[in-house]
Amino acid sequence: MPVSGRTFSVDVGSQRVELPLVALSDELTLALLITVDMGLNFLATAGKELADILRPFDVDIVATVATMGIPVAIEVTQYLEFDQYVVLHKTPKIHLADAISEPVRSITTKGEQRLLFDRERVPSVKGKRVAIVDDVVSTGASTGAALRLLRGVGANVVAVGTLVTEASLWQEALGDDAHLVHALGAIPVFRPDGDELVEDWHG
Repeated sequence: MPVSGRTFSVDVGSQRVELPLVALSDELTLALLITVDMGLNFLATAGKELADILRPFDVDIVATVATMGIPVAIEVTQYLEFDQYVVLHKTPKIHLADAISEPVRSITTKGEQRLLFDRERVPSVKGKRVAIVDDVVSTGASTGAALRLLRGVGANVVAVGTLVTEASLWQEALGDDAHLVHALGAIPVFRPDGDELVEDWHG
């Protein structure tokens, strides 16, 4: 639930935004960046700036994790002047009955989920230089699952682009792949200290 209307100010590339603080539990509060609430102008600017970071990696196609990564992927894809992008889904759909899957656990979603990738889209990434694009890299769980899934179907993942990273647990989770991550900004998580919330950059 929102923490008394409090927000956290962060620079996402050239843009400063106020993110609402939301208590995930008595011990953990997050600053939430919800892409569908950020507005078209914010996403257009962020997408261009993220595309500029990814362009030197000679990317062939962009992949993203549903759902909050999709608006970012659309903007990055447009600025890289591609027509197609691919989505790794978290919700079963009729066309994903025979999907390639990879388990994933998210900090903001209860229980274990699975990333699902339509087998019909495998030729779009196989043997291609792929950039994974997302809204937030937090624990690294979704990013790690996306890396495993895409590599498993023959993709060469050359970069991970995100609007923000959250704390630093993702670095440990991704290990040797942490260097692939490029972000427009960074946010902490927050822990209670009496009546105050203290920034925790580890997580």
